[in-house]
Amino acid sequence: MALVVICGQPCSGKSKAALSLSEALNNTEFKPTLKIINETSFHLNRNQTYAEMTSEKNLRGVLRSEVDRSLSKDNIIIVDSLNSIKGYRYELWCLARAAGIRHCVLFCDVEESQCRIWNQERRKNNEPSYDDHIFEDLVRRFETPDRRNRWDSPLFELYPFKDEISKNSQVILELVDYITKRVDSKTKDVKILQPTIATQSVRFSEANSLYEMDRATQEVIGAIVAAQSAAMGASAGGVGVGPDLPVVNVSRAVGLPELRRLRKTFIKLTGQSSLSGPPPPSDAESAKRMFIDYLNREFGSG
Repeated sequence: MALVVICGQPCSGKSKAALSLSEALNNTEFKPTLKIINETSFHLNRNQTYAEMTSEKNLRGVLRSEVDRSLSKDNIIIVDSLNSIKGYRYELWCLARAAGIRHCVLFCDVEESQCRIWNQERRKNNEPSYDDHIFEDLVRRFETPDRRNRWDSPLFELYPFKDEISKNSQVILELVDYITKRVDSKTKDVKILQPTIATQSVRFSEANSLYEMDRATQEVIGAIVAAQSAAMGASAGGVGVGPDLPVVNVSRAVGLPELRRLRKTFIKLTGQSSLSGPPPPSDAESAKRMFIDYLNREFGSG
């Protein structure tokens, strides 16, 4: 239904804005399915997470993956994080476009000096806060959203220091109206992103590859289990899986738990290699051949 990206300086009231928006949406007649995605969802410590670029990059990857899994035309996803890098906001916009839903950005606009004061107050009250050097680094690297960028539009701006943040705040109510407004051919003030042919093709290809990989590896394991059962506990030797495919050289008895572990590892490795190389095979024969080669290497090294 919609993706709401909340951004702002550290300690600028983003989490309070997310909760206020959630309350306001729950008060509508639609009663939508809501999900807030943030660091707290994964029990992450903000100082450890933002202490170095690698862990910060990993955090963005975790949040992006969770957003991608959660998006649908039936729910509203609120991303409550710094979302300070415009390139990252663009990636989230692309996910919304691929899902064919509404997208908007809620910017908590607060002066750096006030965010610094709020951070110090949180520390005194033993509430979650940022170490000074991490806070200053995040402030320095923040990239302010610009409504002229399609990934920052439409842009709703909150001023937490000037106005109280609540479910009845004017900006929150305007945002709720944008998210929940019924649209038809005449509606011009609400934009629903449309997936491109490229995005649809990629998603179909990935889903098809995963399906074929899962089915093919299960069939190979099934053939090995059947051959070992026929061999009555002895070595099954060369197990044929299908015409024009190499045999699986099973030189010892292999239990089902080990086969399942090998299958799980193979699928994981294939998925990781596809991030920097060719995509996993989308046909069953290629997937079987790859899995057989992997098993023969594993059994040979054992």
